[in-house]
Order: sequence, then structure tokens, then C-alpha cells
Amino acid sequence: MNTSRRSTERSLQAVVFFLAAAAFSTVYITQPVLPVLVSEFNADAFTVSLTVSAVVLGIALSIIPIGILADRIAVHHILLAGGCMVSVCSLLAALTHDLWTLILVRFLQGLFIPTLTSCLVAYLARSLPAERLNVVMGSYVSATVTGGLGGRLLGGWLHPPTHWRYAFATAAVLVLIATFLAVWRLREPAPKLPHDHVNFRVMGMLRRPELLRIFAVAFASFFVFSSVFNFMPFYLASPPLSVPVAYITALYLTYVLGIVVGPLAGGISNRLGNGITMAGGSILLAFALLLTLHTSLLSIGLSLALVCAGYFAVHASAVGALNRKLSSGRGRANALYVLFYYVGGFAGITISGFAWSTRGWPAVVTVCLITLMIPVGSGLAEHRAALKPGTE
Repeated sequence: MNTSRRSTERSLQAVVFFLAAAAFSTVYITQPVLPVLVSEFNADAFTVSLTVSAVVLGIALSIIPIGILADRIAVHHILLAGGCMVSVCSLLAALTHDLWTLILVRFLQGLFIPTLTSCLVAYLARSLPAERLNVVMGSYVSATVTGGLGGRLLGGWLHPPTHWRYAFATAAVLVLIATFLAVWRLREPAPKLPHDHVNFRVMGMLRRPELLRIFAVAFASFFVFSSVFNFMPFYLASPPLSVPVAYITALYLTYVLGIVVGPLAGGISNRLGNGITMAGGSILLAFALLLTLHTSLLSIGLSLALVCAGYFAVHASAVGALNRKLSSGRGRANALYVLFYYVGGFAGITISGFAWSTRGWPAVVTVCLITLMIPVGSGLAEHRAALKPGTE
């Protein structure tokens, strides 16, 4: 690869990383400061948790329509409109003093986040050769982890927790800068609509049991992950632990394990199979949840690290299993995977919110343990299928 091409690829990777990280940083800003919002708005834990789940719901509702739009319109037009809307919503969130207005603004923000993420993936998939796509998509995956962590640190650490509004203002500026850079770098003519995209056979994929069980894993894994990280701040802030918000936020640093575990899970899946990795990661997640019941900060810190390790192992093996089953229609299948993923996140926060309100953290753990039966069962089914002659 000559120097000019290498420089171009690094420039593209930098833009991809910056935009994806900025977009994902907006999703979880309020998560570490949920106890602060309870006090500031005089609300209950379930209601303030909607400031996270509303974003997730918005993403789930718009992911497929925006994916279709990305195949019809030049990506830089969608990026510009979506980036401006996400930034405006962040500024409105910083300015509002009404909780339900904040929740509504966060929902609108969620509707537009796929304009930055899905459109970026669509651009890369149709613009890069396979050998370059793998490298640049690696930057994208790392950026999603970095953005998820960065948003949590913005809300509860880099800015004082009681000044969470500044975090929204910072995020707005970052998204706007990243959007303008991406619009300048990712210009392209309007894409040609693939013939098979006209008939968007979603129902056909949902009728295939081997795909449906992978979609169920996406739902269940993010259900559990969202539940844990959304209600852990309340658990830690309550007696007998009574941990300050700044220290609660520091525990989110365990999230960086995703950068390491993802590639490791891919290697383990190659050796043991996606099904075994999926089931094993789910069992590790279950053990980590039980460990959180021991009211020791050290135990909980270890448990969160294990939660991240188990979750990213399940997620990586599920994505690998899905794409190995398909010779065509990967775009539609992955859009459905992401849809189930975010619906699972919304359902997890909502159902676990009721569990927390009635019985506290043990009830949240119980709900999550029951849900983990889905990826364990799916992983074992995947392993049995792989052992049959003529199957992966």
C-alpha cells in the first residue's frame, strides 16, 4: 500500500472513529447521574430511567427506515440533517427543567442517532473493498465502545454530576464537529438501489428458526446489559453501600473490556464454535449477576468486569453466527439484529424498572437471570446445529 493510500485510509478511520464515538456518547449521558436526576426532578427511579430507555426506543424505531433511506440518498445529506438534529436535541436537554420534556427530547434524539451510525456503516459497506472494510469497521466497533464509555464519563465524571447539563452541551459540540468532518470526508453520489432491496423480506427472515434464535440472543443480551448498568447506580447509591456518584461512574471503566473481549471472543468462537461461546458467555454473565448480590464494592467492581466480558462474548459470537449463516441479505439481517438488540434494551430498562421499584436489586437480578435462559438455550441449539453434517 503506497503512502498516499495509507494516509487516506487513516484519515477515513479517524473520521469514522470520531463520528461513531460522538454519536454513541449521547446515548448514555444520564445513566451514571440517574440518582442525581431523582433528587433534582423529585421523581422516582423508573421515571428518570426513561431518559436512557427513550433514546434506545427511538433508535429501535428508526433503525430500519433510516437503513432503507441510506440506500436511496447520498449519505452526506443524511449525516448533515441527522447530526444537526442530534446536536439540537442535546442542547434542548441541557436547557430544559421539566423531566418529561427531557424524556421527549431524548426520544427524538434516539430517532436521529441511526442517521450517524447506520448511514456510516452503509457508506463503508458500499465504498470499500473487503480487505479495507474489515480494518475500518474495526475502528467503528472500537468507537462504539469508546463512545458508550465516554458518554457515561461525560455525565458523571468529567463534569460534576450535579452539572450534568454541561455534559449535554459538550456532547452537542462534539457531534456537530464530527458531523461536519464526516460530511466533508464522506461525500458520494446517490447510491443505486439494489434490486433485492425493493422487496424488503423481513418476515421471511423472521420465519427462519436459525436466524430467529440469534435475534432472540440480541434481544436478551442487551436486555440484561442495559438493566445492569441502568440500575446499578441506584443500587450503589443506596445503603448499605452509599457510594458517591463520582465513584459509581469510575466503575463504568470496566466497559473498556469490550475493546479486548470482542476480538478474543472471535478467536474462541473459531476454536469452540459460536454456540459454545454464546452459552459460555451467558453463564459467565449469570455468575457475575449473582456476585453483585454480595454487598462489597470490590465484589461489585469484579462483577461488572465479568458482566462486560460475558456480554461482549455473547454479542460477538451472535453477530458471527448470524453472518456465517447468510450468503446474501446480510444488510437486512443485521438491521433486524440491531432492531431486536435495541428493543431488548428498552424492554430491559422498562421491566427491570418495575422490578427495582417493587423489590430492589435482587428483583432486577432475578429478571436478568430468567432472561439469560434465552442465550444459553440458543447457544446450545446453535452448537447442536453446528454438529450436524452439512451445517456450520
